[in-house]
Formats: sequence, structure tokens, C-alpha cells
Amino acid sequence: MSELRTDRKNRKKSNKWKKRILWIVLLLFISVIGYGIYLFVNVYGATKESHEEIVRPDGKSELREDEVTIGDDPISILLIGVEDYETDGQNGRADTQIVVTINPNTNQMTMTTVPRDTRMEFSAEEAGQYAGFHKMNASYTYGSIFDYGANKLTVEKVEQLLDIPIDEYVTVNFDGFRDIVDALGGVTVDIKEPFWEKNFYVGGEKIYFEEGESILNGEEALAFVRMRKRDVNDIYSRDERQRQFIQASIDEAISAESLFKVGEITDILGENVTTSLSASEIFNLQKAYSSMNSSNIKTFEIEGGDQKIDGTWYFIPSEEGINTTSQQLKQELELELEEGNTSDYSADEDQIFETE
Repeated sequence: MSELRTDRKNRKKSNKWKKRILWIVLLLFISVIGYGIYLFVNVYGATKESHEEIVRPDGKSELREDEVTIGDDPISILLIGVEDYETDGQNGRADTQIVVTINPNTNQMTMTTVPRDTRMEFSAEEAGQYAGFHKMNASYTYGSIFDYGANKLTVEKVEQLLDIPIDEYVTVNFDGFRDIVDALGGVTVDIKEPFWEKNFYVGGEKIYFEEGESILNGEEALAFVRMRKRDVNDIYSRDERQRQFIQASIDEAISAESLFKVGEITDILGENVTTSLSASEIFNLQKAYSSMNSSNIKTFEIEGGDQKIDGTWYFIPSEEGINTTSQQLKQELELELEEGNTSDYSADEDQIFETE
């Protein structure tokens, strides 16, 4: 009898623990669902405020035959960093332009920096009385001033340069960049060469970067990606540092810890970020590429050189450099490759860049 009573007690204890485990699992499930709803509501609200479509015929790039579906088709996204702190948030310049391609079929991501000083021709429709040759980064300014659309004109000039469709864009200003990095708790970067840069938020203060791994806060990160006027530029270029920082940021943004900072991040988006991506498209991107390893990101560079024309220094891509980069990006986007020069780019019919 004593054995039977012991067995009954053991069964009761076992049943109690099973019930407790079930309740714990249920509570965890409810918590996960609840947090998922919280994420969606926050992200949806923030992206709705930040959402700004590119007005296009048929809702797609003229260089696309068919519309693309994010998460299913290879796509391109233009990342635009805007310098508007000197103009009180009005009519800033595109300080940084990076073309990102993402291919779900190969799980491959690429980054291509478009030099801000690239010499481009602007029409009267695009630049009004300032029609003529200007630097690429003026596209954001003229698009704002002449109601063409700052993001639209910037996207179209990059399409003209590289002869590829730009499907989406994300624009962030300096304040947004700084605040997002701080919200993530900083970004860890392996600094390759020591240098210094001024702090854009504290007049006269310098930020020193030492060689080796370092966690950068928002102000430090902004200085890290912007420095371009000192000798270190020759061996540790601005474009390289920008790509390096983006790779590090991707790892930080998709980490488990960052999921719990979504409230802080979404508070930043509305005022400082604009994007053509909708909330559902952002979720599709996250779902499709959250497991992507940033170390596998390929980078392409546009070959060319600097030339002084009419008293102004410009970056002039070589014909071969433009065509090579264009073909590489078309391959990543699974577009039909064409022979010869397909880009509409021309620095000036009287100016020819010659490689040494």
C-alpha cells in the first residue's frame, strides 16, 4: 500500500510540474506574440510617418520591365546620408550615396559607393536656372529647391550614372544617424589606421581614433564615416570606412539585443528618416535577410580619378570603370547584360579622363 501511495504522490507531483511547464510555455508564447504586436505597431507607426514613395509611372523604375517583390526578387536600395545641419534641416546635400543590392536567390548583398563629387549634368527641369554640370551630391539640394523631389532626383541621377534600376531608397540625416547608433548601444568597429576628426556637435573638439577594435557612439560614428581631408585618406579611404561601418551596423541591428531597443529606434525614424519602403516591405526584408552574414557582403568600386574643371575639383569615372561596375550590379540584380557602353553618363564632351 505504501508503494501505491508513493506512486500516486509521484504522479501528482509529475502532473503539477507538467501543468507548470505548460503555463510557463503558454506565458512565453503570449509574451512573444504580445511583443511581436508591440514591434509591429511601433514599426508600422514610425515607418508610416517616414514613408515617402517615389512618384513613377507604373510605380517602378523606367529601367525595370516588371515590378519586383521584396523578399522574392533581387532588388536595389539607395542609402542616402544627408548633410543638413548647416541649413537648419532645409535643402541639404547628399553627403553619402551607397547602392545596396540584395539577391534572395544567392543570399548575396553588395555595396557600391557613388562618389559625392562625381560630375553630372543637370537639366533645366532638374536644376532650374542652375542647369549644367554639378557634383552628384547637389541632386538632393536641387530636387528640394525646384520641387522635383530630393529623393527622386538623387535616385534618378544614380540610375543615369550606373544604368541600373534603383528600386527603393532610405534617407537619414546626421541627427538620425547619431541617434540610431546611440539607440543600438554603439557599434563595434575594427579601426585600421589611427586618425582624428572634428566633432560636428561640439565646436573645436576633436575625436581621436586609435587602431584596433572600438565601440563607437553616435557622435564618434559620424566623425568616423565622414573624415576625408587628411593624409590617412590615401590608405584608409572614406568609402572603405563607410562600407566597414555599415557591415558592422548590420551585425548590431540584427542581434537579439537590438530587438528590445526597437522602441527607442522607432522614436527616431519619423523626424530623421524617409524611405520608400513600407512597413510590410521592411518586415519582408528582415524576414528574408536576418540570417545574412555581413562578412559575406561584396563591395564594388567605381574606378576613376579627380580632375579640376573650371576651378572646381570633380570625380570623373573612367568609361571602363563605369561599365564594369554597371555590369557587376546588373549581374547581381539578374538583369540582362549588354555589350558596350550602356550608361548615359557623360562628364563633359570636352573632358576625357585618361587612366595612367
